[in-house]
Amino acid sequence: MLLKYFYDEELAQASYLLGCVATGEALVVDPGRDIAPYLAAAAQHDLRITHVTETHIHADFVSGSRELAAHSGAMIYLSDMGDDAWKYAHAGDPNVILVRDGDRWMVGNLRIEVLHTPGHTPEHIALMVTDTVARDAGGANAPMGIFTGDFLFVGDVGRPDLLEEAAGLAGTKEPGARRQFASVRRFKQLPDYLQIWPGHGAGSACGKALGAIPSTTLGYEKRFNPAFQFEQEDAFVAWLLEGQPEAPRYFAQMKRVNKQGPALLATLPTPPRLDRPALDRLLGEGAFVVDLRAAADYSAAYRPGTVNIPATAANFSTYIGWFVDYTQPLYLIVPDEALLPDLLRSLRAIGVDQIGGYWGPEAVRGDAPALPVVTSQELARRLPGSGTVIVDVRGKSEYREEHIAGARNIPLGFLPQHLAQIPRDHTVVMQCASGYRSQIAATLLRAQGFDNVVNLVEGKEAWRAALPTVSGN
Repeated sequence: MLLKYFYDEELAQASYLLGCVATGEALVVDPGRDIAPYLAAAAQHDLRITHVTETHIHADFVSGSRELAAHSGAMIYLSDMGDDAWKYAHAGDPNVILVRDGDRWMVGNLRIEVLHTPGHTPEHIALMVTDTVARDAGGANAPMGIFTGDFLFVGDVGRPDLLEEAAGLAGTKEPGARRQFASVRRFKQLPDYLQIWPGHGAGSACGKALGAIPSTTLGYEKRFNPAFQFEQEDAFVAWLLEGQPEAPRYFAQMKRVNKQGPALLATLPTPPRLDRPALDRLLGEGAFVVDLRAAADYSAAYRPGTVNIPATAANFSTYIGWFVDYTQPLYLIVPDEALLPDLLRSLRAIGVDQIGGYWGPEAVRGDAPALPVVTSQELARRLPGSGTVIVDVRGKSEYREEHIAGARNIPLGFLPQHLAQIPRDHTVVMQCASGYRSQIAATLLRAQGFDNVVNLVEGKEAWRAALPTVSGN
């Protein structure tokens, strides 16, 4: 048996290749849309990818199951659990096999058993692995571990509110939390020695306190994971629903894409390189143009109407996902044309397939203005009696922990829905924990016609030292 771990830092997403060395067959669990790493690993170990599966209809990235199956000829195993609203629309494809709780299939000498683990989503399944060769040889005669997807993480369990918060299905989060309690109770009866291979790590919005280590054991989680400490269902539900991070707006789109079946990458056109007149024309037409250059470069010179989401952050694409209109083309200003393939890969990982074109950094040379910025010390000198308004664009839980006295909290992703709350007759300072999110916020507002907005370029340590802070709401 061979187990390979893959981790996408941008999405905090884990996937796996499980191989039977004796027969040369392999299974990929929860693949991302970029299938190159799985193909390379299979070739390195003389394996054929014969099976592909996923634990549920993902909300935070485009599944690569169809992409990988189209390339390798593998069969796709998908959950047939849950209600009619959460069935795969492409379940009738000839290479799809639907599975239910208790079903089993073989990958060479490796047995995969389906465990229905609803809660995060109604159709969610976990996959228990047994090496039958070890059993027949007089060794292990029981399962080794479980791919738990978004049910069980290191130190946490999957949030049950995404169908309501992201997909707009009202009244689903409390029933989901109760199903999650039942799934945890089921796992309490399983042996402690089982290895746990989760679908996400720290930084994912699919839970509120995910650990950063790649795997764990069920026994360890029983002892230290807060979800396993509750005996009363109501107390568990209250704990699970409290303090979940804001669900990115693009999660709803990912649910639709993965339910219907993503387009194959080979069918997507390569975006054209555009000229400067096209930039002026498209901005005049209200097109969404994202400048991916570093914040300092953008602040030195930018094209009014563009939004700066620097590709310097590993998860820059998830911020684009907050604001992109999936029904309209997205346009890009790239820091270096050589980076375009990697940038497209990151965007297509969250389903941003409609990219109308791009420009190089020369598109902002010439008469482009500078973006107003402020430091914490300058802000401290300006504040008394100035009428300056501070908008903290961090998440609600970050704000409650500690924030600048008097600052208003509007989490970055919800800014477009709260423009009426931002005054146009005072200087507005956008602020976050590092200056990255506030840079996005300041440029987003300027693109919306707010000419009174500046960015606090420093992070938490600087503003905590220079300005009074408080905690709570």
